[in-house]
Amino acid sequence: MPKLVPIHYTKLIQLFERFGFKATRYRGDHIMMNKPGVSRPLVIKTSPPRVSAALIRINLTTAGISREQYFRALAEF
Repeated sequence: MPKLVPIHYTKLIQLFERFGFKATRYRGDHIMMNKPGVSRPLVIKTSPPRVSAALIRINLTTAGISREQYFRALAEF
């Protein structure tokens, strides 16, 4: 399995939108994304532009997306 690496926040937002999430709130340098059925919002920082691997992993867990699904969706870009 490939290693999680930092990616640009716009690419990460597009990836979560493919899974049905929508950006619902912008506050400072944070973007909150929600989806019906998911209890907590995903939080994506826009500064620095590259989102850390730890934050990607946390958001994947919150969203209920497996690493395999993440890498498959990332390969489609």
